[in-house]
Amino acid sequence: MMTHRDFIPDTTERVAARTAGHVNRRIAQQMEASVARCADRPDRIARRLAELDREWDVERALEANAASLALCGVLLGVTADRRFLALPALVTAFLLQHAVQGWCPPLPVLRRLGIRTATEIARERYALKYLRGDFGEPPAGGTAPERARRALAAAH
Repeated sequence: MMTHRDFIPDTTERVAARTAGHVNRRIAQQMEASVARCADRPDRIARRLAELDREWDVERALEANAASLALCGVLLGVTADRRFLALPALVTAFLLQHAVQGWCPPLPVLRRLGIRTATEIARERYALKYLRGDFGEPPAGGTAPERARRALAAAH
């Protein structure tokens, strides 16, 4: 029996649930490698945290993309040809689809480009803070990749 969750997934999981598994794995591997580099060199943690503060999540990228296309469609519709007004209508329909289902046509492209969700960015942020010792004693022992995996598991 289908439930509403089949059509409307939880907010924090909706983009990852609608992203191809191999893309999600690649994003997770890149995150693990980033955390491992910092586990090996703790002096890099503060700089990486600052980079994460500036990183655009997929929602922001989609919003900027949709607003740009809608604005272009309105401008072209007013100045060139009224048929261009179909573009903002299409874009807003896709944006609504994304808000409800967590998927829209540009999403696979953005995810393949490595643009992460806010949840994925936050997970890396908390793993780095865990490595730094913000929540108690930082993990000791093991290789940098092992400490990174433990930090990411704790952040999950």
